[in-house]
This record gives sequence, structure tokens and C-alpha cells, in this order.
Amino acid sequence: MKSLFLKNVQLNGTQTNIRITGNRFSSINPTLVATENDEVIEASHYAIVPPFYNAHTHAAMSLLRGYADDMPLFPWLNDYIWPFEAKMTDEDIYIGTRLAILEMIKSGTVFYNDMYWMMDSVWKATDEMGIRACLGVTMMDNLGEEKIRKSFELVEEYGEKSPLIQMSVAPHAPYTVSEKLWVRCAEFAQQHHTLLHFHLSETEKEVKDCVAEHGLTPVRWLDSLGVLSPNCVAAHVVHVDEEEIQILKDRGVAIAHNPISNMKLSSGYFKSLWMENASSKVLIGTDGCSSNNNLDMQEETKFAAMIAKCNYGPETLPVSTLKQWSITNGPKVFGVDAGEIAEGKIADALLIDLNNVRFVPNFNFDSNWFYASDSEAIDTLICNGKVLMRNRKVQGEFEIIESAKRCSSKWKIRK
Repeated sequence: MKSLFLKNVQLNGTQTNIRITGNRFSSINPTLVATENDEVIEASHYAIVPPFYNAHTHAAMSLLRGYADDMPLFPWLNDYIWPFEAKMTDEDIYIGTRLAILEMIKSGTVFYNDMYWMMDSVWKATDEMGIRACLGVTMMDNLGEEKIRKSFELVEEYGEKSPLIQMSVAPHAPYTVSEKLWVRCAEFAQQHHTLLHFHLSETEKEVKDCVAEHGLTPVRWLDSLGVLSPNCVAAHVVHVDEEEIQILKDRGVAIAHNPISNMKLSSGYFKSLWMENASSKVLIGTDGCSSNNNLDMQEETKFAAMIAKCNYGPETLPVSTLKQWSITNGPKVFGVDAGEIAEGKIADALLIDLNNVRFVPNFNFDSNWFYASDSEAIDTLICNGKVLMRNRKVQGEFEIIESAKRCSSKWKIRK
């Protein structure tokens, strides 16, 4: 097998040569010389950067893009999304996931943390597309005991099938999961060394309903059940106070911030400054295409910064923090030896076209990447040492798009 040789690529502003052997960066040195065993990419007008980690999404909802817009969370879920999803087949989920992964690859994402149904179909699509994922099997009481039991079995069955794909337990939210099922999910996750992925404190209604039913806010209620721990990834976490943020920090919970979805559903704004000051493990996610309506992490990260600055001042969420939240914290939380371009690290990377108009002038690359650019600047995506996109082309992309068009044509769209 040939090594991949990136010739004259810019790394942190300096031109160098990089060899990828297997799935690792084996050598990074400006004096490195290509050999006959190298596949060479001339990269003199490219910069190499680590890719994005999408910390919360529902990939197959790519098929629901634009289906139900401009309404609050609970009518959106109850009246449109869940009835739609009840009609989706294994094949629909497979097709929708492939469409989502294609979009993620083309916008620089190499890993996604998912929560959905029929996860065997999601696993198949992810394995074929070649990116990383943590696939959360959704748990809700209204599924019934038989489906819940099979869901736990699915986590066990698929947990070791691929080095790129993890499985997780995904109790949906405090308003859909009972105390008994929360405890069951947490115990299973601890015993099987998996992550626990869930929605938390997304809306004011969720908080008020939880207080009315349990006498505690969602964070305090889950903490009283012993659910919160370092293996938890909580999505949204919008309606919390400073004491709750401290609880999450003390328990080691990772928090997936979804700024565009929060705004589109009018759920509220994330307490960015509090989270930043608390040194919580914050990640960034896009949520699903039906509430975003895309999976572009570069755009998501910029929105995270703009909202924080609008609410707390221009010095909030500097680029250095944005890089942590969207790029480097993800590999740490999900246990991947990646997140930086360095010898010995897993070779996940993006090649950014420095001739793209949004990188001219290039006084500050990071500023251009997070504040000026968009995904059109991404020429190449490398995952686990393999090139999945080159010259902005992904193998099989036309067939993936055509399949999604045929699949979605059978549903009526809400006007």
C-alpha cells in the first residue's frame, strides 16, 4: 500500500511536506522527499487543518430538510416530525444517512455524533461512506419494552464491528424518558463502556414541565438519579443557571452546543460566557437538517461566535476557543487520537484552497477560516489516512443525490 505524500503544504503558516502511512501522520518535515512508494499530492496552494467534529445531529433527517419550518419545538415534533418519521423505512434511513454524510464530507466534517432510529441502517451507510461516528440508539418509553430491549441488543451487536464507528445509548430527553429507563440506560452505558447521548434543557417548556412533575429542573433531576457522569454528551443545554453549569462541569458532562437550531426553533441562547468561564467540555453540533437546515460545521461555528459576542461582548469566544469547541474537544470526548496535525496522530485532515477568494488577503488564516470562509474552500478531506474527497468530488455523490431525490419524492411537503 502506498503512503500519501502532501508536498509543500502549509501547516500553521509554514510550508512543509507530510507523509501519511496507514492511518497516521508518520513524518512532517520540510526536507522530506517523496519516494516511489508515495502517492503525491502537490499542495503548494493548500493549508492543512484538522477537520470538524459534529457533536450532535440526526443524520437521516436530511430527508426532512425544509419539511416543517417556522414553528416551536413541541408542535414541530408532535405534529410533523414524529408522524413523518413513523413512515420512514430502513431504506429511507439508509438513503438519508448517506445524503447527510455526503454533505458533511463536503463541508469538512469527519465525525458525527448521531441519535436516531433503525441504527443498523445508519451504521451500514456510515461504514460504506468511510467517516467516523458515534451512533446513538434512541430510547423512549413509548417504544415499548420489546423495542427497547432490541435497542440495547443493537448497541452490543454493532459496538465492535468497525474501528471508525462507536455505538452509544441515547435516551431521548427528560420529557420522553422515565426515571426507570434513565437509570437503566445509565447503568447499561457504564457496564458496556459506551457514551450516553441525550437532549437536555432545550426549551423553557421542558424545564417547567420537569419542575412540575419531579420538583427539579432537568439537570438537577438527572443528577439526583445518578445519570450525569463523564460518559455523558448533553445536547442544547440552553435553559440552565450557573449552579447547573457547575453541576455539569463537576460531573464531567460534555455539552453539545447547537446555535442555529436553537435560534431557528426559538429555543433560546446558549450561556457561552458561563460555559467558557466554567471550563466545561463544550462541543458544537448542527442538530438535524429539519431544524438547521444544513450540516455545515464551519457555518455553525461562526454562528456560535456571533451569538456569544452579541450577548456578552466582542471578546467572547475568540478563535482559539472556537477551535477547541468545534475541532479539538471532539476527539478528546469521543476517544479518538486525532484533532491536530502532528506526527503519530491519526491522519484526519482538510486541505484548504488558499486561492479561494475568501482567503485573500491572508493576514490571519484562523480568522479567515472561522469568520470569512465557507465550505467551498475545502478541496480535500482525509479520514483515517484515506482521501474521501479530492477537488471537491466524492466518489458516488451523483448516485447518492439521485437516490435521495427519488426517496423524498414520495412525500408531500408542508406548504
